[in-house]
Amino acid sequence: MKKMILLMLFLGTQLYAKEVKDLQCESKTTPKGIAINKPHFSWTFIGDAKSPKQGGYRIMMATSPEKLKYPDLWDSGPTSSSQSSDIQYSGAPLQNGQRVYWKVIIWGNNRGAVHSEVTWFEMGKIKNPEKAFQPNVFSKSRKGVTKININCKDKGRTFEGIGAVSAGASTDLLYDYINPVRSQILDLLFKPKFGAAFQHLKVEMGGGENSTCGSEPSHAFTKEELKNPVSRGYEFWLMKEAKNRNSDMILEYLPWSFPGWLKPNIYTQESADYFVAFLDVAKKQWDLDIDWVAAAENENDTDRNWLVNHMRPTLDARGYQNVRIQGPDDNSGDWKIFNDLEKDKAFDNVIEAVGYHYVTGREFTDNMVDGRGRPTTPKAKQSGKPLWASEDWSWTGKDWGGAGALNLARLYNKFYIRDQITKTLIWAPIGSIYKSVTWDKAGAMKANEPWSGYYEVWPTIWATAHTTQFATPENWQYLDEACGLFDASTYKGSVVTLKDKNSANWSMIICTEDSETLEVKIKKGLSNEKVYVWKSDAENQFVELVSIIPKKKSFTIQLDPKSIYSLTTTTGQQKGTYEIPESKAFPFPYKEDYEDRKVGDLPKYHSDQKGSFEIALKEDGTNCLKQVAPEAGYDWMRIYRRPNIKPHTLIGDVNWRNYTCSADVFIAGGNVELGGRVKGSFLNSYRFMIAKNGSWKLIHNKKTLSKGNINGFDGSIWHQLKIKFQDKNVEVFVDNKSVTKANHIVSNGYVSFASSYHNNLFDNLEITAND
Repeated sequence: MKKMILLMLFLGTQLYAKEVKDLQCESKTTPKGIAINKPHFSWTFIGDAKSPKQGGYRIMMATSPEKLKYPDLWDSGPTSSSQSSDIQYSGAPLQNGQRVYWKVIIWGNNRGAVHSEVTWFEMGKIKNPEKAFQPNVFSKSRKGVTKININCKDKGRTFEGIGAVSAGASTDLLYDYINPVRSQILDLLFKPKFGAAFQHLKVEMGGGENSTCGSEPSHAFTKEELKNPVSRGYEFWLMKEAKNRNSDMILEYLPWSFPGWLKPNIYTQESADYFVAFLDVAKKQWDLDIDWVAAAENENDTDRNWLVNHMRPTLDARGYQNVRIQGPDDNSGDWKIFNDLEKDKAFDNVIEAVGYHYVTGREFTDNMVDGRGRPTTPKAKQSGKPLWASEDWSWTGKDWGGAGALNLARLYNKFYIRDQITKTLIWAPIGSIYKSVTWDKAGAMKANEPWSGYYEVWPTIWATAHTTQFATPENWQYLDEACGLFDASTYKGSVVTLKDKNSANWSMIICTEDSETLEVKIKKGLSNEKVYVWKSDAENQFVELVSIIPKKKSFTIQLDPKSIYSLTTTTGQQKGTYEIPESKAFPFPYKEDYEDRKVGDLPKYHSDQKGSFEIALKEDGTNCLKQVAPEAGYDWMRIYRRPNIKPHTLIGDVNWRNYTCSADVFIAGGNVELGGRVKGSFLNSYRFMIAKNGSWKLIHNKKTLSKGNINGFDGSIWHQLKIKFQDKNVEVFVDNKSVTKANHIVSNGYVSFASSYHNNLFDNLEITAND
């Protein structure tokens, strides 16, 4: 996700890899006079015992060493490839005599990153130089008035929508809200002409491993479950709620991780069956028709033979001929898939839309919109295929400036003006994540207090509404001559114009950096009736201004700086609002017996970070919590980032410090843990771990504080675990008998349950103040 890339790039605190050296361009070190327009590059990677081989690379090239942080020439993005030679340049057109600075980051095959030194090469006189893309820039009169003509006969691509990606456990706590508040939040996300009005929803097909902010469960944790796949988690529910609000909602799914039984090769007939089984759950249990499946694994490229020989035939054979394949959904690759598609008719027929992530890069400032990123290629544009920014932005919707709401509206415009991209999906629609968990501030809005009902509607909701409330997918078309920039030097000021294919209506979405005067002339065939005006700025979002009556098919409007405007001949737009409950801390003291939800459902207020915990039935007929992932899965981003320790779930308040937590446990196999003062996703905390044979450890982070064995421990019955935290003092009890004490550091954080990959059970959680 999404979305973890910046974190991944700097997580190399344990550098297993030793060295990367011998960086060469066209087989030479720091060469001058390079004459070809797309040079080739190589390096040597020297690993160690833990990571003897290269597992991935990232190439960065810029016009100065300082700009390598946000490369202005080429950034390949993290690439899961062992290739280290004959890598062809895929960046911006190079210039005669230009010196290019570059470096690489290499990941070992068992994680751990190493950075090369910065080196350079210098261009000579280039044979067949490439021309840089020049965006349309509107003409201005001598008085500085920008003139735009809108013409119904103008050519342009079909608008395919603005959407969002619910993945990485980013929607976790929304499921726990109760109506009517939960319904109100969903209205703000999906109801047409009300809030963000997202038109496309892509969800994660969970695999039980951490996929950014937590883990999402699989519909088939075992090969046996594939025969009768299970509706787990909240993504099916979310798709249903979105579809209930907008019957034209476009639905898509994509895996991050896979259950362990599909290892080591996820490109098999079995994995195709696994993909299709997700559709079976959606159709048979939720009456949902999913429109798109994203090829292969999130941000890890795709496999041509699997798609052509297994995935497409299996979809067709199982009655899903109408489900279309989008790919490669990669975070790197510079749209190189078109090199393969033009030479491979079968592959070209299977891929019906092409999507890449972070097309404009990941510079999270107000300069993000001018970042080069990975723009579409001429070959991509000429293909005629739908082009998508299939996951982008990934920031906090709370901000107006910086990388926030205004920046996102500018990106929506830029992607069409520069890239001919007709659909943008952002991660995430909503931040429903516990505080301090990875990427806890991401989302177009926030809802992470289901116990109080409190939520926040952020400016990004309304920045998105400036497009989604004024044009609908497939029914509207861009007008190319009326799409462009105010100033050739920046995408911060831009205009896109669209028309309704079935009427004379039109809409214009404008982003400004400076004050502008705009004169619009309306050609024959488009409505010249009343023009409705909506505006957002840092102080107020989505405000309807005084309407304009064109005179002689023309009108002029004054535009304020750093604002978003939507001009339209359509009606019905609104800034939907509800009364929001007050914010309250997580309830304390707290008890949970898991009786208020059905077997197989998610537990209330829990946030799984690895593995999967769900409501289960005990022998006495009451409910408990069960860890259901039977083995470690095929982990997403396994090369780039450290793994979570073991299946675990969080609950509570990150600010808790002095408290006592207790729970009943049944150890079916392996071991279980009760933890406290947990700060985030990686079990950085105090943890009491006890095995079925009675052996135990008290751990803080990676350090064992004490260990022992309980004589006569009966592993076939339930036991109560309890930890008392009081300043530096930590005391652990098993069945109300003190087992160990520690005098250590003071910290604060959540309560956690953890388990080995067994069907271990938990019940009667209680969190209280100390006596």
